[in-house]
Amino acid sequence: MVLEFLGLKSDSSYYEKDLESALITNLQEFLLELGNGFSFVSRQKRMLLEDDEFFADLVFYNRLLRCFVVIEIKTHKITHEDIGQLQMYVNYYDRNEKQADENATIGILLCADKTIH
Repeated sequence: MVLEFLGLKSDSSYYEKDLESALITNLQEFLLELGNGFSFVSRQKRMLLEDDEFFADLVFYNRLLRCFVVIEIKTHKITHEDIGQLQMYVNYYDRNEKQADENATIGILLCADKTIH
């Protein structure tokens, strides 16, 4: 995904919260970048799993696909733990938030490098 509308320098390093804040500030452009049918649901959505708290960075709903879309932001190279974390969030939404007539949740991992380490 190309996010040049955020105005962030490509050679700079950012914290995940900085990128998340820039996306929220430019929410309309980000929704248009994602495509048709997206609506904003939550930022830092709290999930309680076996007495542990977790927070999904961004949650959207796509009315055309009829499903939730969970976006996790990572400013480092992707790890297996990142993929597992996103899968846990997707599973949570499928078990606790999704209605019976809705489709399975989609997870998107935005990261600085797609090489798995």
